[in-house]
Parts: sequence; structure tokens; C-alpha cells
Amino acid sequence: MTDEPSGADPAPDLRPLDGALLDRAHRRAAAWLETVAERPIPPRAGVEEVMDVLGRGLPQRGEPADAVIDLLAEGAEPGLIAIGSPRFYGWVIGGTQPVALAADWLVSAWDQNAGLGIISPGMVAAEEIASSWLLDLLGLPAGSDVGFATGATTAQFACLAAARDEVLRRVGWAVEEQGLSGSPRIRWLAGAERHGTMDLAARYLGLGAPTVVACDDQGRIRPDALEAELARGEGPAIVALQAGNIHSGAFDPFAEACRIAHEAGAWVHVDGAFGVWAAASPHLAHLAAGVADADSWSTDAHKTLSVPYDCGVAIVRDGAAMRRALSMQASYLQATDVGADPHEKVAELSRRARGVPTWAVLRHLGREGVAELIDRLAGSARIIADGLAQLPGVEVLNEVVFTQVCVALEDDAATEALSAALWADGEVLAMTSRWHDRAVVRFSVSNWGTDAAQARRTVAGVARVLGELRATGD
Repeated sequence: MTDEPSGADPAPDLRPLDGALLDRAHRRAAAWLETVAERPIPPRAGVEEVMDVLGRGLPQRGEPADAVIDLLAEGAEPGLIAIGSPRFYGWVIGGTQPVALAADWLVSAWDQNAGLGIISPGMVAAEEIASSWLLDLLGLPAGSDVGFATGATTAQFACLAAARDEVLRRVGWAVEEQGLSGSPRIRWLAGAERHGTMDLAARYLGLGAPTVVACDDQGRIRPDALEAELARGEGPAIVALQAGNIHSGAFDPFAEACRIAHEAGAWVHVDGAFGVWAAASPHLAHLAAGVADADSWSTDAHKTLSVPYDCGVAIVRDGAAMRRALSMQASYLQATDVGADPHEKVAELSRRARGVPTWAVLRHLGREGVAELIDRLAGSARIIADGLAQLPGVEVLNEVVFTQVCVALEDDAATEALSAALWADGEVLAMTSRWHDRAVVRFSVSNWGTDAAQARRTVAGVARVLGELRATGD
């Protein structure tokens, strides 16, 4: 008999997970989901308040698991924003489709490392199928490599890493061996209204700030300006284009811009975080005409496709360039015997199987369902824009071609007051931004549940809040 030291903790409970604990979490989750469409959208508690409830000090001794789950649900919920509301327009965040949520729960329960095919063929197989379906839906080159990353920023990082290394390889410089110090300078060009995550990903990669290319009044890059900027120099170059301006929703003229960039020997990357999905709709595909002429593309499945956070997608035409930039080898890592391993396409070795919910949504919706989803979002944005334009003092500032609507009142103070009043009211959430040196209230229609009825309810909610605001001001 082995003597146990006095006061020693009991041995850990190694029995299989008690289903009652998952049932408890399920009940909490279901209660949230049942109310999310009607509850006030903004959080009711701030970070400090939630920390007070959850407990700031690490307990000396542990607590029962069921008590921990109850505390988490009760303490955190007041600090949650109702992203799943069909009237949430604050940022380009899509909520979660039920089939995607259910698939994601299975991913958590299975707890697989999806970085290597030999470890988890089941997860990698689902992601490989999802990859081929995405290429098909978006009309991108078959055979391109697809990596599932954490979001648009890291997807852009993966694509720009491939771009950086490849344009330098073409002039005889091997980044993977020689590093960046002393390498030829890369000319890095992007539109004046690019998303800030493009700058962030480029900064991670040592590319510095981009040469800014002029845009038109909707934020579309001007081909003549791009051609002029490229003509100012020579050598390796990367050009960033955009599918879906964050304020106007506008799309760059891809065919012409790609032709100009490629004639100058540049790699073309497209930031398509939410907009590239227009290519999946027969009614809206014209917006993305020529997008397949680029060399790489980044998007988010957790935006327009409405899978759970997180799920960015990095797509590169030249898969070898992607793998040279991002892969690693070690004797203890047994490579798959079919294609490339998932870890070779993103900046992660160990990774969650975040592409599996994407497979589930695509399998559930099919080609027609995806097109209907895209059309519904764009149609709802049009209803919101038309309705808001009828309200006194409200001006719609952008050409509403996709899912973004920007409005302003008579001055910045009034515009910001409307956004603040909507936040306080809680039925409709849309946030302020600045565009063309004006304060705007931006409605980003990204939630799979936003339909014509919710769009009309949104207009009515804004009209009510604006009327109350005007009355108070009077």
C-alpha cells in the first residue's frame, strides 16, 4: 500500500465527460439563442463589471464544473453583444447559421488538430471538399491552394507572404534562405480606401506602408492612377485590390487593374473579406467580373457565409508559392501522401478544424442556397437604403451596389447623435465611421437572418429613434 502525503489532493477524475455537464451548457446556449433576435443588441455590462462577477483572483482550490459553467453564463452574458440579431449592422459580422453552429460543436467535442492529414483525415477531408466548393462557387481557378486562417488579417498575411516571397524569387532572391535584409525593395501598392488590415498584414511581413493609389468617389481604385504609379519604378511589385469597400461596398475594376498590374510584372492580391461572395450570385456576379484574374484572394466565411468565429480563407493560385512561404518540415511530422497538409497554407502548425463548419453550411445550402443568401443580404441593404432615404434629413451617401449603406444627417454632431441613440435604444445597431471627411452611420448587412421583413423593421426602428431624437432636440 502506498502512503499518500497528508493533505494531498485527490486523484483527478479520469472518467468520460458527464453528459449532464454538456446538457447544462446546451441549456444555457439555447436560452441565449432563443432570445437573441429580440433582446437589446448592445451589452449591458462592461469589462470591469463582468470581471467583478467572474472573480478576479485565482481560487486556491477548484470549484465543481457545473458551478463554473453557471458562473460563466450568468457573469458573461450581460457583457455579450447580440451579434446574432438580424438587426445587427455595426460591423461586417455575420452571426452563425444553425448548421454551422452544430458542426462547430462537434469540432470542439472531437478536439482534433487539423494541421496534418495523417493526424485527422476526417477533418482534413471535410476541409479539402469545402476548399474545392469555394473555388467553384467564387469562380476562382481550380487547383488553387486554400488555407483556413483565423480571419481576414491572417488570410491576407498568408497570401501576401506567398506574394512577397514569389516576387523576390523571380528576381533571384530566396527569402526562406536569405531573409529580407539586403533584398531588392518590393513596390507595394494599394488603393486609398483599402481596409486597414491590408496595412497590418503587410507590416507583419516587412513590406512597410503601401504606395497609395487614387480612387474614385466610391472607393474604387482608378486604373489610370495604378498604371501611372507602376510606371514610376521597376522591380518586384505587389498590387492590392478590393472586392467590397467597407463604406460603399464598391468593387475595384478587376479585369483592367489586373491587366495593368500583370503587364508591370506585379502580383495581384484581392481583399474580398465580404465582397468576393458576390461572385456566387448570378444576379451580382458582374460586380466581381475579372476577379479570377488575380493571383491571390482573401475572404471570411464568418462574415457573409455566417459560420462561427473564426474562419478566414486564404486562396493562392500558385500553391507552390504558398507552401514555400508558409510550410515547415520536421522529422517527427509525417506528411500526408495526398496533396499538401493544411498547416502548409496558413501561419499555424496546430490548428482547429475551422473549415468544417464551412463544409456544413455549403452542404446545407448548396449552390442555389448560397446565391439566395447573397441576394437576400444585398436586397435587404437596398430596402434599408431606400427606406432611410425617405426619412427627413437623412442622406444616403453611397451607391448601394451590395451590402453596405452609409447615411448622414445635416452635420457630424447630428449623425453621431443618431448612432448613440440607436445604441441606447437597442433594437437596431449601426455604428459611426468617417467617409469622405464626414461622420456616417454605417449599416453593414451581413447576418444570414436579415431578410426583407427585418430590413423594413430596421427602417421603422431608425425612424422611431430619429423622431424621438428630433423631438428631444426641439
